[in-house]
Amino acid sequence: MGLIELASGKSVWRGMDYYNEKKVLSWDKTGDFTYDGTVSGSNGEIYDVHIDKEHQRKSTCTCLFAEGRRVICKHMIALLFTAEPKQADDFMKQVEEYEAEAEAREKQHYIDLKKYVMSLSKAELQERLYDALCELEYYTRVTW
Repeated sequence: MGLIELASGKSVWRGMDYYNEKKVLSWDKTGDFTYDGTVSGSNGEIYDVHIDKEHQRKSTCTCLFAEGRRVICKHMIALLFTAEPKQADDFMKQVEEYEAEAEAREKQHYIDLKKYVMSLSKAELQERLYDALCELEYYTRVTW
């Protein structure tokens, strides 16, 4: 599992923003699997970042979110994408492929749903409809 998989979705997307905005001010490859760099934060703060691709939880950042915790922050992702732009390209390619497949998944969902409904007897269908209407009514009251 890599840094991207360990980071929250929000951290990955904000890291991508920081990468695109060129907020990584400097960086060095410090080992076979490590990078050190400085990243500009959203309010102009400067954070010291260390990423370790082999031992991801040893990655560190001086930001409030990550300092003293074993989490992956947006600054670490920005450094990774800057040091290895192919990682950013591969991530975006995966996102685009997933979104392109979304229409096919949705279409298949409705095909499966229709098959299920058509497989029910009249009594089963009436019971499921009644249950669904009661649940809808309940959630409508609760959320209002």
